[in-house]
This record gives sequence, C-alpha cells and structure tokens, in this order.
Amino acid sequence: MKHLIIAVIAALSFNVTAQEQTLTWQTDVMKAVDLSVKTKKPLFLFFTGSDWCGWCKRLQAEVFTQPQFQAWAKKNVVLVELDFPRFKRQDERLQKQNIELAQIFGIGGYPTVVFATPTVNGTQIVFNRLGSTGYIAGGPDVWLEAANQLLTTPQ
Repeated sequence: MKHLIIAVIAALSFNVTAQEQTLTWQTDVMKAVDLSVKTKKPLFLFFTGSDWCGWCKRLQAEVFTQPQFQAWAKKNVVLVELDFPRFKRQDERLQKQNIELAQIFGIGGYPTVVFATPTVNGTQIVFNRLGSTGYIAGGPDVWLEAANQLLTTPQ
C-alpha cells in the first residue's frame, strides 16, 4: 500500500510538472500582437507545414518539446504557429492570415522562425523583424543559443 501511495504521488507531481510546461501557441496574429504589446515580448512566428514538413516535425520534436525551450519560451517570447498544411482542412480566415504573413516576411521554406516586435499605429501593425532561423542540428541548447543571438543583436 505504501508503494502505491508513493507511485500515485509521483504520478501526480509529474502530471503537474507536465502541465506547467505546456506552451500556448497562438494562431490568431491579432491576439498574439496584443499579447506581445502587453508583455513587451517579441513574437516568435513559426511558419510550418505541420502535416507534411519533415524538418518542421524534427524541429518540434528536438527543440520545441524540450523543457529548456519551454522554459525559455515562456520567459522570452509570444509563440505563434502559422501553419501551411497540405492534408488537414484549415479555416479560410486563418489560411488567408498565414499567407499574408508569409508574404510580408518573405518566407521561402519551412520551417522558418521569425522574431519580430509589433508596433500598433491605430489599425495598422508594423513588424520590426529581429531575425529568423530554421532547423539547427544539436538540440535545444544549440538552437536557443542561435535564437538568443537574434534577440540580442541589433539589426
């Protein structure tokens, strides 16, 4: 019985830890911009082909799901997923928004992560691009080192 109680407590504490690490990915760029302005954190725009892009899946598995990345993301950025699926149906409004943002930022391949700070002037949003990156081999520490360089280096 004592071992069962210990196992239940361990499982519950793991579940709480897993929930704490769950990231919120915005898909509505207007909500993300509002959050970015309020928190003074840059946007992390992740252009992906979630259901077909092997490098996108690899970046997510090797970096985005790792505790180091999750802790860093919560502290430093507002996460935005801009998906370009081939097999999943996507809301037309979301599809239009993602295409427009890909054109604004000149996205030519996937995965691409763009760091940008938004400035809101009335109804117009101006994005100050801080830099961009894609898949980088070496796991979360190597990827985060490159991301931190982009966030701290004046463009």
